[in-house]
Formats: sequence, structure tokens, C-alpha cells
Amino acid sequence: MRKIFLMLVASSLLLVAGGMQKNMKMKNFRAVSMKKAEILQQGKGKMFCKVCGMTLPMFYKTNHAAKVNGKVHQYCSIHCMVEEAVKNGTKPVDPEVVDNTTLKFIPATKAFYVVGSKKPGTMSMVSKYAFGTKSAAQKFAKKFGGKIMSYAKLEPMVEKNLKKEMMGIKKKQAKMAKMGRKIYNKKCKMTKKRFTNPALAKIYIKEHNLCGKIKGKPFQAVALYLSGR
Repeated sequence: MRKIFLMLVASSLLLVAGGMQKNMKMKNFRAVSMKKAEILQQGKGKMFCKVCGMTLPMFYKTNHAAKVNGKVHQYCSIHCMVEEAVKNGTKPVDPEVVDNTTLKFIPATKAFYVVGSKKPGTMSMVSKYAFGTKSAAQKFAKKFGGKIMSYAKLEPMVEKNLKKEMMGIKKKQAKMAKMGRKIYNKKCKMTKKRFTNPALAKIYIKEHNLCGKIKGKPFQAVALYLSGR
């Protein structure tokens, strides 16, 4: 009886652990491990989006990249890629996107995007996931919904909706920055240094061990606060 009881307990624990892993995957659908993430840009801040500062592997499945003044910049989303291009008065040069089948970068112009699926969007309420083949995109859309689009149609749509989406993003970032201020005052060393974007703030925080082992949302919140104060 004791042996049967122990087997039942072990089975229950495996089911619970399996459920926890499943929930973790659901919560972090866009994320991959650091080892699986392909980082194309160089420099101290290579792990962060050039525009919003978000940690790239955490949003890897929506990552994009493009050349800016001859150097590759990597972004958490097509939104941030287009935003930087618009601010520079240009269009994204040699845009690339992560293929959600292989997790490798492919030319965005050859990708099949599934737009508006049930999976979470990055820097947008409308999700955008790319695939190297139409069949893979169709399979994803059949399971999670969404419309298949080409980059040629998607990029101008993102640019058109940029101002509207940025308004919503700024509201969310303002709330997160308030949280970041509380974390900064409670757990971090004080600094008078100013930062022009969250990515630069993150580099400084890490290099100077400003907030200990901070990571995830608290890390992003503090970076937003420091770059916006």
C-alpha cells in the first residue's frame, strides 16, 4: 500500500509540474532562452532593443533587425524598427525578422506574417509573427487565428498606426516608470546620470551594479524611470 501511495504522490507531482511548465510557456510565448536567441547587433547593449530597451530574448519571436548608418540594429518588434526609421526620416534598410519555425533571422520581404492572432503582440495590441513558409503561417493562423500578410503590406500599416500605438505605449510606460521609481528608491544606488533611452540606462545599471540582480519587468521599469526623469 505504501508503495502504491508513493507512486500516486509522484504522479500527482509530475502533473502539477507539467501544468506549471505549460502555464510558464503560455505566459512567455514570445521568449526563448539566451542560447537560442540570435543576436545580430554588437556592443554593450546588444541584448536590448535599440528603441524601447526591452530585453531581446524575452520577446525574441517578434524580433526584427535593420541597418542604420551601416550598422545592424535589433528590435523587439516591427513597431520599434519602423519607429526608429520614421524618426530618422527613412525606411528600414535590409529588414530582417525571426522565422518562428527555425528561430533564425530571414529577410522580412520574404516572410509570411500572421497578423492579429490570439498570441500576444509586442509594442502593439495586434500581434505579428513571421514564418519562412506560407504553409507554416497557415498552420499557425489555423490554430491561433490571424490574417496572413506580406511585409510590403504590413510595414506601411505599422507606419500608419504608429502615432496611435505610441500614445497607448507611452501611457503603459508611464505607469511602469512610476513602479520603476519606487524600485529605484528602495533597491538601487542613486545616480545623477541622464539617459536618452532605456537601453542605455540598462547598460549603466548592469555595468555599475546599480540595482543588484534586478531583471525582468523590474529591470525594465527602473530603466524607463531613469531614461524619462
